[in-house]
Amino acid sequence: MAYTISTGFAIYFVLWWIVLFLALPFGVRSQLEDGVGAPGTDPGAPVASRMGRKLIWTTAISAVIFAIAMLAYHAGFLNVDRLSKLMGIPL
Repeated sequence: MAYTISTGFAIYFVLWWIVLFLALPFGVRSQLEDGVGAPGTDPGAPVASRMGRKLIWTTAISAVIFAIAMLAYHAGFLNVDRLSKLMGIPL
């Protein structure tokens, strides 16, 4: 079973969002931690979320994971029949 280009994009898209949600909490400092903030704002609000860096890191990490998964798939390590036997699921 070969992946089409649209299937590859869909898998990468889902993987990218998962990695983004995993990367969001890293490096965020709250107003309470930094001791700065406007009056009337939530003390847990971030001072600088650095979303640009997170988007770049998310794209790079997702590309590496996707490339490893595709290499494993083309090498025969990620095969539906093989995985179903390992998990004990009859086809």
